[in-house]
Amino acid sequence: MFIQVVKSKIHKVTITGSNLHYIGSVTIDEDLMDAADIIENEKVHVLNLNNGERLETYVIKGKRGSGDVCLNGAAARKVVVGDVVIIMSYAIIDQVEAKSFKPAIIFPDTKTNKLI
Repeated sequence: MFIQVVKSKIHKVTITGSNLHYIGSVTIDEDLMDAADIIENEKVHVLNLNNGERLETYVIKGKRGSGDVCLNGAAARKVVVGDVVIIMSYAIIDQVEAKSFKPAIIFPDTKTNKLI
């Protein structure tokens, strides 16, 4: 049997921008992507701690070292610059493997979005 588990989590990162007229997605600093084991075009859930919004989108690479986390397209209406969000991705793995699987979870500084 296969189950879905959390694969990656960026816990508490601050929204630095929103672009309503972009085609869609969430832009994430490539340093954060690497640390959290998230790849470009991967599906993620974004959970807004300020207003309770939850949405699904996909990731595009942001400038490495920039601290950028920007929601684009329709998702831009779900955040305000300065909101704190959690970004998570999931994997479907064998239930036996899932018992020992360890997700990549990072805790960036919410003032700079840099790794601590």
